[in-house]
Amino acid sequence: MAELNSPLTLGALELKNRVIMAPLTRSRATADRVPTPMMAEYYAQRASAGLIISEATVISEEANGYLNTPGLFSDAQVEGWKQVTKAVHEKGGLIVAQLWHVGRVSHPDLLNGETPVSASSVQQAGHVSLLRPKRPYVLPRPLEIAEIQAITEQYKQAAIRAKAAGFDGVELHAANGYLIDQFLQTKTNKREDEYGGSVENRARFLLEVMDALIEVWGADRVGVHLAPRGDEHDMGDNDPRETFGYVMEQLGKRQIAFFFTREYLAEDSISEYMKQRSHGVPYIANMRLSREDAIELLASGKADAVSFGKAYIANPDLYERLLEDAPLNELKLENMIGSQAAEGYIDYPTLAEAEALSTAE
Repeated sequence: MAELNSPLTLGALELKNRVIMAPLTRSRATADRVPTPMMAEYYAQRASAGLIISEATVISEEANGYLNTPGLFSDAQVEGWKQVTKAVHEKGGLIVAQLWHVGRVSHPDLLNGETPVSASSVQQAGHVSLLRPKRPYVLPRPLEIAEIQAITEQYKQAAIRAKAAGFDGVELHAANGYLIDQFLQTKTNKREDEYGGSVENRARFLLEVMDALIEVWGADRVGVHLAPRGDEHDMGDNDPRETFGYVMEQLGKRQIAFFFTREYLAEDSISEYMKQRSHGVPYIANMRLSREDAIELLASGKADAVSFGKAYIANPDLYERLLEDAPLNELKLENMIGSQAAEGYIDYPTLAEAEALSTAE
């Protein structure tokens, strides 16, 4: 029976425990998207996790939808990430890079006046995150086939750079309504070519990118991030069970290292079904999990590992706190994102530090 502290093998990755730090956009990189020494400290503080999945990292400047998110498309970015991976490895941790293209979830003001791209011209409801004054999303333009192929190559080049930067593997961000997801789900994909229509066609881009990443890393160091609920960025699919089931069936044949779903637990959750369709690709559960949820998911074998996001922002030693059932630090919303401040980023105390502080008082 698996527990929080049970070791786990994900492909070629040997995890010391089953608590995973989820990818968390914090917007602390430089304007040129170079990771900073403060980012290295932040990740190193959290290296007791069984695995860290890096914050979403753009594969090109055109792939961005937010200021100060890191990239993996320049030499300077590789050098910045080297400091991060070195700091994590020195603490005995593992870290994979999450590779990202936002697609339509951007704005011309972030793209030197260019129109955001997507699978089809389907405008997203709502306003662009973090841009002030607030402005609505614009109508994206559909990618041409040659452009899809060029973006696949950008993913591959980012994977090569991730290797040079010292990461332990890569995860494709195919969730939360970003570009890959826009091709996958029926609400955003109205194409009539080989990238639209049937589930085989809508999944084609995702699988081609995964194959490019596998070419660089080997399947046993490549994972995928999926969001079957379609509950972010105005998404939706006519048959999520079949769409995501088909994707996992195909990725199971490739024997990838893991799949990660952002799907809260409910009667209609399909992550377990996705694992069945994959014939056993290890599954990392995530979204609003309590300690009790995590323990039950592992003990029952429903999930192979459990992942936490916001709890990891506020608790660098979350793994130890979960083991001990210790109280958690409260999350401070100010400076959580879109700030360069150290406060609310690297100043959350560990349990030992908090106890020492209260003793001193």
